[in-house]
Amino acid sequence: MGEARIGLIGLGTMGAALAMNIAEKGFPIAVWNRTSSVTQDFHSNAGDLADRIVPTRTLAELVDAIAAPRTIILMVPAGQPVDEQLEALSPLLGADDLVIDAGNADFHDTTRRANSDLPFGFMGMGVSGGEEGARHGPSIMAGGTPEQWDRVAPVLTAIAANAEDGTACAARMGVEGAGHFVKMVHNGIEYADMQMIAEIYGLMRDGMTMDAAAISKVFDGWNDGPLQSYLIEISAKVTAAKDPHGDMPMVDMILDRAGQKGTGRWTAIEAQHLAAPIPVIEAAVMARNVSARLEDRRAGEDRFGAAPELCEFDPATMEQALIAGKILCYAQGFSMIAAASDKFDWSLPLPEIARIWRAGCIIRSAMLNDMADALADHPDRNLVMAPHFAELVEAALPALRQVVSQGLGAGHALPALANGLMWFDMMRTARGTANMIQAQRDFFGAHGFERTDGNPDKHGPWGA
Repeated sequence: MGEARIGLIGLGTMGAALAMNIAEKGFPIAVWNRTSSVTQDFHSNAGDLADRIVPTRTLAELVDAIAAPRTIILMVPAGQPVDEQLEALSPLLGADDLVIDAGNADFHDTTRRANSDLPFGFMGMGVSGGEEGARHGPSIMAGGTPEQWDRVAPVLTAIAANAEDGTACAARMGVEGAGHFVKMVHNGIEYADMQMIAEIYGLMRDGMTMDAAAISKVFDGWNDGPLQSYLIEISAKVTAAKDPHGDMPMVDMILDRAGQKGTGRWTAIEAQHLAAPIPVIEAAVMARNVSARLEDRRAGEDRFGAAPELCEFDPATMEQALIAGKILCYAQGFSMIAAASDKFDWSLPLPEIARIWRAGCIIRSAMLNDMADALADHPDRNLVMAPHFAELVEAALPALRQVVSQGLGAGHALPALANGLMWFDMMRTARGTANMIQAQRDFFGAHGFERTDGNPDKHGPWGA
């Protein structure tokens, strides 16, 4: 029987970084990769941490290297590979052992696995922060029983990022797929945040003909204010970088075709099942899909005209527009999490979610401190209605409206910012236009409606 505190399967980019993080925090770790040479290379390149890493050649050797009761982290691709790995581990582990899927799994799969007849314990865990976060401190969203969490919390809180107040950005979200659900919504918000920044970048580049260096200075200045965040910080850095193969800005040499791994799409799909409106995230997913249609877009430009018209904006106006868009996006994301909490009976801790997103993850930002406070004060209230954020939105709304209306009028595509504004305008309208839809539905399908005067008659006078 070995003395490794924990095991890890899958030494890809994220798995290798997470294993190094665990070893660095003082926990002996046994590792295994399907390709043995990868395991040996990883151990050989571990430097001073090699003494805390046990490389293994087989699954049986991995299991034997871990002190009982065993805990093993899976860092393998989502979907069928996870099921195959769980099946391979089944003859080797017992009821006291625990396997943690730390990949980007579909939360439905995690719930299915947690409720299956596996001969060992199982929990899902969302890990955010990319390779850098995995290596030096990610945000961790765990899903499992309280007993499972208590068992692994010492390791997970030790390797997680720490917020400015010293709090570890790792917490239990709930049972079954709760952790992977929260990670999914995190990624959806990430899509939207990136899209809104890209739209503002496009206005500066195409509408105001600013070069990348000038745009970088604007982003850099914004990172000292309310928009302070990892994504604004790196936006300043990528627009400042030069192409190593020439003297052009690096960002200008990158093809405008965005990739995606599917978690943003999952967020949009699940929102429909929950009847949770998240139009900013949906617009961001749509924008990535459109970006992939490069030849179609080129044909469209040839047929309908090229560059959008110029339009002038003050950087302060664009900053306020982005502040408003960000608040509206996060409000939608937290509202979706609340809807899932009710549907799946998870009791998702909204304030705690905001807190563990303050460091380590991609969407970390200064605003999350105030969001955590607002959600703690009134978890059932939409974030837009919290006094602090209501005041911010009220102050920034004219700028968002100006940027969207002038930008669209000049031919610039602003799907995420525009959808955020449309959602807000619907949410502030006590009597909307759905009465017309209900009248139409009753006319052609006798679906009925509710009356404003309480009269029990539920059909109109238009007949069959």
